[in-house]
Amino acid sequence: MQTVKSALAQKSGALISVRSSDKVVEALLRMRDNRVRSVLVIDDDKLVGIVTQGDCAIKVLLPGLDAKQTLVSQVMTANPVTVKPADGLEGCMAMMASRGFRHLPVLDGGKVVGVISIGDVVKDTIRELERNVGDLMGYIMHDGPGG
Repeated sequence: MQTVKSALAQKSGALISVRSSDKVVEALLRMRDNRVRSVLVIDDDKLVGIVTQGDCAIKVLLPGLDAKQTLVSQVMTANPVTVKPADGLEGCMAMMASRGFRHLPVLDGGKVVGVISIGDVVKDTIRELERNVGDLMGYIMHDGPGG
């Protein structure tokens, strides 16, 4: 498996974030416009939380609150678990599976440099499997017994 850094290098696009003082509707608009399911909450260049579509549905929609009036700080997960660029994706996958996370913010020296999603981990796993199959086919066809 690869590192978080290598998975981030495969991604395109800018970091998508809101401030904790923004209204939930702004977070939802950013998710919709960027076709993502979560946004980071960053105040003064510091990660303070993460808010997901699920947070908005469960903490705003179901109780009947108004997304145009409710602050992101009221629904976000504060102080989210983070990973570093040098961390292995295998460890990220295990953490996501065991703790039910779909997104992990990536910090490098305290600065937010990206987000790893469960989709990123799955894509990396598929690339790794394709590479392994290619190597095995090469061995069988050219280097292996009778090759």
